[in-house]
Amino acid sequence: MAKALACPVPAKRKKPPPRESVLEPVKGFIDAMLRSDLGAPTKQKHTIDRIRERLAAEHDFELAAYSTVRDYVRKRRPELVLEAKEGRRHLDGTVPQSKNPGEEAEVDFADVWLDLAGQRRKCVLFTLRMSYSGKAVHRVFATASQEAFFEGHVEAFESLGGVPSVHIRYDNLKPAVKQVLFGRSRTESARWAAFRSWYGFSAFYCTPGEEGAHEKGGVEHEGGRFRRKHLVPPPEVETLAARRARRDRRHPIPRRPPRGVRSHPR
Repeated sequence: MAKALACPVPAKRKKPPPRESVLEPVKGFIDAMLRSDLGAPTKQKHTIDRIRERLAAEHDFELAAYSTVRDYVRKRRPELVLEAKEGRRHLDGTVPQSKNPGEEAEVDFADVWLDLAGQRRKCVLFTLRMSYSGKAVHRVFATASQEAFFEGHVEAFESLGGVPSVHIRYDNLKPAVKQVLFGRSRTESARWAAFRSWYGFSAFYCTPGEEGAHEKGGVEHEGGRFRRKHLVPPPEVETLAARRARRDRRHPIPRRPPRGVRSHPR
């Protein structure tokens, strides 16, 4: 009463300390179950009932209600997923690569759309990019056939004035690879083996899948850059040959000179 008469404004009430969760003794065990779910089949992950059953059977714990376990799992499961992703991102870090002039190149096909002879058509963009200088040669073909694959290489070598002296990186393109074997071993098509032998260069085959795309990231980005810069909106052309000729005249200057390229035998 004396405090109320002395000051009309009531004093701030102290917050009580947070009450410890009834799950506190078994949170580590629940987390272990949820972590095991990260690599488990989708239809064989822990449900709330199964978690409660295991807590009772393995840890003699039956104090938590269904809703208490459910609320904890709903909050904790996405946190553990993020932790796992962060851990993989750290372990899968990249290592800077050092390239020497004229030694390596990368090749890839990318989908593009053109208005060809008045009709919208899906075509392919062949790109060969020198790893050191960044100079790239692009050609548009109707399909990713073996003939287009060979012709793209021939025109790229002529434009560059030579052949990479160490190797060219590829994913497992059908025009080159008949069968993927163990590691980086491949069964090549006979025509592709003969083509490489004539020009005297080696092929470096990337790991299948998404990981392999990172092994030739330069040409992946270059194909996208060229498509966004020169093929948006889809250009109107009568023939693919005319399109290639116009592009060569308008974009002839490399970013850096590809020094050290070995001359091919032709």
